[in-house]
Amino acid sequence: MTDKHPSAPAPAKTRHSHSGVIHENEPHTENFTVVGNHLLQHPDLSLTAIGLAVHIQSLPAGASIGIKTLAGKFPEGEIRIAAALRELEEHGYLTRARERLQSGQVTTRTTSYNRPRTATAPAAEPTVPVPAPPKASAPGRTPAVGLLTRLRTYDSRLLLSERDVQRLVPDVSAWFERGVGPTAVERALTSGLPQDPIRHPAAFLACRLRELLPPSLPVPTPHPASPPPSASVRPDRFQDCDGCDRPFRSPEPGQCRDCRLAGAA
Repeated sequence: MTDKHPSAPAPAKTRHSHSGVIHENEPHTENFTVVGNHLLQHPDLSLTAIGLAVHIQSLPAGASIGIKTLAGKFPEGEIRIAAALRELEEHGYLTRARERLQSGQVTTRTTSYNRPRTATAPAAEPTVPVPAPPKASAPGRTPAVGLLTRLRTYDSRLLLSERDVQRLVPDVSAWFERGVGPTAVERALTSGLPQDPIRHPAAFLACRLRELLPPSLPVPTPHPASPPPSASVRPDRFQDCDGCDRPFRSPEPGQCRDCRLAGAA
């Protein structure tokens, strides 16, 4: 029987748990960006918005972060990048103010915040007022606008910008004018979507709206109107024949038919 050694050292515990993420961290001494967990673990921001915010905070001052510039770097495309920028604006990580230069050109000044703006500066930053350029009259919250806006709830790939919605409103209205209801239009636009990524949802929907446009309903042929009832014709009154004194119908006095024939013979 072996002896027990109560003073023997206990086996070393493992550094890592058996489940979940394992961190192997090394300190950075150059070429790094400090980002707060309030952004990286934000409960209301999408992963696209979080990643875009981290990328913007890592850029040097003066770098261009326009939608087309960012879309040229990443595969998300202009629609998703524009939506992510709006998310960052709504949660205080980004502001975009338009101002007019001395040359008369209108430019956009973008400011990125490493902390939410509501936590660092509650007061709104004054911006130079810029007269809005004249715009064509845009449709209000019409049924066509609501339909196009709701498409992203069926499939996130059908997310449209406000400008794309306004461009597609006439195509949707053409369906309505041909007697097709909103439910049928939504079904035509959302059924049988491809498995591949939809990189240009506005062009995809425009093609469906134009290619699947149903014909106009035939105009119903009106039934021919019934002829008006003929007015009742009153018979001629009775006259006494000048030849035989028999009564006969005639508008004027004279002879009956028999007397006229006899006289003619």
